[in-house]
Amino acid sequence: MTPLVRSTFFEIAYWLVTISFAVICAVLAVLPGRRPLSFGLFSYGRTMAFVMRFVAGIRIDLRGTRYLSRTPSVIAAKHQSWGDPLIMVATVRPLAFVAGDHLMKFPLIGFILKKAGAVVLSNQGGEAARARIEEGMKRLKSDKRHVLIYPEGHLSAPGEKHPYKKGVYHLAHDLNRPVVPVATSLGLAWDRKSFVKRPRTVVVEFLEPIQPGADKEAFMRQLEDTIEGRTAELLSAGNGEG
Repeated sequence: MTPLVRSTFFEIAYWLVTISFAVICAVLAVLPGRRPLSFGLFSYGRTMAFVMRFVAGIRIDLRGTRYLSRTPSVIAAKHQSWGDPLIMVATVRPLAFVAGDHLMKFPLIGFILKKAGAVVLSNQGGEAARARIEEGMKRLKSDKRHVLIYPEGHLSAPGEKHPYKKGVYHLAHDLNRPVVPVATSLGLAWDRKSFVKRPRTVVVEFLEPIQPGADKEAFMRQLEDTIEGRTAELLSAGNGEG
């Protein structure tokens, strides 16, 4: 089977699974509590991980999960692919999200994220945006879930990086939680812009937690150096194999 044909089958499977679970999770979101919806999102992630492996040929080498303790943390992850959040919801339970407000314009997705207790960030700012963030932070302080955030706020091609936003520091500092960095080479197999997926083994690695001390600038340098340094090593190893 050629890469193009295999990628076509994957694209069809991706949308069928995603649309089906969007409907299922929207129904689960109506039920009392967050557990039914949490299970639905976890099942979606696991199903997509299965599709990635057996349809696209993308195998995930998951490392460092020992750093995911029972104590809630802030998970600061490199974001190279649309597959990144799928692996996160399939791996980390329970999990809360920091999401951009552009996702809220999609009726089902917005409803699901709201019920899931996502903290919604806006690039436009303003009083309404600040009020949503404050409300979300109040919920998280009494919440025992890990919180996923992408510090760059952008998808990055393998080897590319964007400035890290300091919201990750404020989130961890205000919640008094350690930050678990995550490095990845998933972009080598599932490029954010390419239709064709590359069958191969890629790595998603949770790294040693970092405590958000009083020095914000020092924390941001350490976080960026840790994530980008390990990601570069994974990419180099992956390119050497490919």
